[in-house]
Amino acid sequence: MGGRTFLIGGGWDAAQVYEPFLREAAARGGGVPRIGCVIVDEGDGEQQFERYEQALGKAGAACVPVPLLVPLGGRFEPEGALDGLDGLLVCGGLTPAYQEAFAGCLERLPRLLAERGMPYAGFSAGAAVAARRAVVGGWLLDGVPVCHEDTAEDLEEVAVRDGLGLVPCAVDVHAAQWGTLARLVAAVGRGAVPYGVAVDENTVVEVADGTARVAGLGRAHVVRPAADGGTLVRSYGTGQTFELS
Repeated sequence: MGGRTFLIGGGWDAAQVYEPFLREAAARGGGVPRIGCVIVDEGDGEQQFERYEQALGKAGAACVPVPLLVPLGGRFEPEGALDGLDGLLVCGGLTPAYQEAFAGCLERLPRLLAERGMPYAGFSAGAAVAARRAVVGGWLLDGVPVCHEDTAEDLEEVAVRDGLGLVPCAVDVHAAQWGTLARLVAAVGRGAVPYGVAVDENTVVEVADGTARVAGLGRAHVVRPAADGGTLVRSYGTGQTFELS
């Protein structure tokens, strides 16, 4: 049985969104968990690690963060990196760069997490690449704007690439704050992804055995295709659950 997956929509105002992930990691390790923090290093990797270290320290559960820095353009090799860890946190940054960092282990990493029963948490970019088909950026659909250019992740057209497959749906993040729910609606409407979940900042979606549970300050917005060719959006707040298929 694999560990649980935690999708964090970004934001720095609610450290408690890490709590369920840390509890799961602690239960696996039987003590103070060691948390590997994967960061694509664009030149400020150590400073970024310190930011996540502080956030984890405020979450209300003791842990030992471990930096796992991947140079920009480099590849993450999970076999040795996971040794001695109780949980894996994939951090935020340029989403296409994170997808490229995992491109060589899209099958190996999920298999290793499952074999070791290790929970995975994704923050922003880390949540997006947890999907089987990952929305990694873009702000245009056939040249038509579907979200603000500032959310584009250095891409023009909305781009969908292979992800880790830890969850069956696509994931977009910063939903209410950046307006990226509209990008996910466009991707689902086009058929680029089967369905998706857009997560607000300071919000976590915990996924286990096909059920998702929302916690935090915001909401999770589930986008599915409708029978008439449109899309249906349903939003869930803290404490609510929905099924993934």
